[in-house]
Amino acid sequence: MKLTKEQEQKFAKLGIESFCELSLFLPQSYEDYRLKAKLLPHTYQLIDATVESVFRGPNSIQITFFVHNFGHTITGVLFRPKPYMMHQFSIGSREYYYGLIECKVGTCSMSMPKKVTSIGAITPKYKTALRSDVMLRLVHSVLNEAVLVQEGLPNAIVQELLKPHFPTQEILENKEYSQTLLHALKYTELFVYMQQLARKRRYFQAIKSMRATYSTWLKTLPFTLTKEQLNAIDDIKNDFAKEVAAKRMIVGDVGSGKTMVILAAAFMMRKHRAILMAPTTILANQLFEEAQKYLPALHTVLVTNKSKKVDLSGYDFIIGTHALLYRELPKAALVMVDEQHRFGTQQRTLLEKLVSSGEKKPHYLQFSATPIPRTQAMIETAHIDVSLITSTPFTKDITSRVIHKNDFKDLLTHIKQEITQQNQVLIVYPLVEQSEAIEYQSIDEARGYWEKNFEHVFVTHGKDKDKEQVLLDFRQNGNILIATTVVEVGISLPRLTTVVIVGAERLGLSTLHQLRGRVSRTGLKGYCYLYTNQEKSQRLDAFVQTTSGFDIANLDLKFRKSGDLLKGVHQSGSQFRWVDLAEDAALVQKVKLNIKGKINI
Repeated sequence: MKLTKEQEQKFAKLGIESFCELSLFLPQSYEDYRLKAKLLPHTYQLIDATVESVFRGPNSIQITFFVHNFGHTITGVLFRPKPYMMHQFSIGSREYYYGLIECKVGTCSMSMPKKVTSIGAITPKYKTALRSDVMLRLVHSVLNEAVLVQEGLPNAIVQELLKPHFPTQEILENKEYSQTLLHALKYTELFVYMQQLARKRRYFQAIKSMRATYSTWLKTLPFTLTKEQLNAIDDIKNDFAKEVAAKRMIVGDVGSGKTMVILAAAFMMRKHRAILMAPTTILANQLFEEAQKYLPALHTVLVTNKSKKVDLSGYDFIIGTHALLYRELPKAALVMVDEQHRFGTQQRTLLEKLVSSGEKKPHYLQFSATPIPRTQAMIETAHIDVSLITSTPFTKDITSRVIHKNDFKDLLTHIKQEITQQNQVLIVYPLVEQSEAIEYQSIDEARGYWEKNFEHVFVTHGKDKDKEQVLLDFRQNGNILIATTVVEVGISLPRLTTVVIVGAERLGLSTLHQLRGRVSRTGLKGYCYLYTNQEKSQRLDAFVQTTSGFDIANLDLKFRKSGDLLKGVHQSGSQFRWVDLAEDAALVQKVKLNIKGKINI
């Protein structure tokens, strides 16, 4: 169905592009414009009435109506009337009026009667960017079974969706939406959203497509990769064989071995060149060291702000920080970004552009250590391919506990024992400087105590220009590191066994999980203490019982709701009105299968 120019303008004002989206604007209420022969107290009703008298008081108008459908008189009352209301009630005129009927000791009145011209139906009332009557006319003129089916919705869903817009007595009587209508609303919301994601996806010819292998490389490793690591590598291998440039996100839990997936991808690309961008010099250094250890056959180079400028065209694998964006880069068939959320969209796109060849694009892989709910991963596949690594090469032994002020003595004993065993401790504070708004000590307030009572205490935070050097010095010589969440992602600290998070209830569960993931990286016994002034926290109690980052992500959904996946806004509220990502995984799968037949996902 083609919209008129006027209808297109109304769609634009509502911020929608489809009839499916229009159907999701449900009426806020209904007005029953059907005449009834019986008066119903405490109910909004339509009357067919003749105005017998009008009395104007200082703040009200009282009208005497003879109601033909009831066969007797009632009083109409308007409080604080607007000037235009005066002209609606002329003595002797017979009109239809609508308002709330109330009865007291033998007399009945209608509160705030308004003149009605369109009668005989239950009329939806909308609260949108359009005036309610304009919205009603738009819905009646364009929304029907044919257009919704044409956009791809199943018939059963369409039938339910139309019910609120074209109401019957059943809709009027039900105070809550039926389960079948809720299902239809969820289905449509997901359908619209995943279509929007799919339309955002663009396909480009790959600079290089090839049938790659990695079996010879696997034999050189001194350990065995996990099944999920191998699955992710196989996904990438299949991507490389396609004519279309890959766009894949590999999401792995803390310590799941994403580095080996990165190295496998670089190995498969070999002489066609791979470029990897990491968010910090420390991370870039660590990845470079791993590449030298496990990819000796590849000519690898590290590029940071401190690197000398060299001709990069002689290298197979270029690893660097954002300094890569300011170098002349040779064409590369593969671009990878580690901890992709630490870079802006513009930075990631620029790196891709720098190594593109005309209309051809490199295969693009992005890696994230922030697990997302499986349901969200299914939705994201409409926009980008997703591989999940949910297991770790070895099981971490980390004890997590919620602690309070009275546990501080025991905590000190534990910290001293760990330091005696040459292990390291991380203490995370919520702020660098003192703040009256927060009831916890800041780094500035707390550091004196730790520096006085312990040796080799290091301090850093997000605004510290030397933070990377401090972390390196701590890794070599430190006992205690005092920091903000700057250490959430990044440096490997092999001797770190304990993390204490002060004011833990202020952080999201995923951030807590990232911080906990800093300890026990090499199989040592680990400890995570969540320090809080709250007597009881359901969130924190749930967290200490859960070790999987993907389960944590689901908990985060339940406690905080999801952010807007498409537009990157509403981080603590949900962009879905009806869908619950923590509960509706089966429905997501169902919608995905339906869309797959209509759009290339």
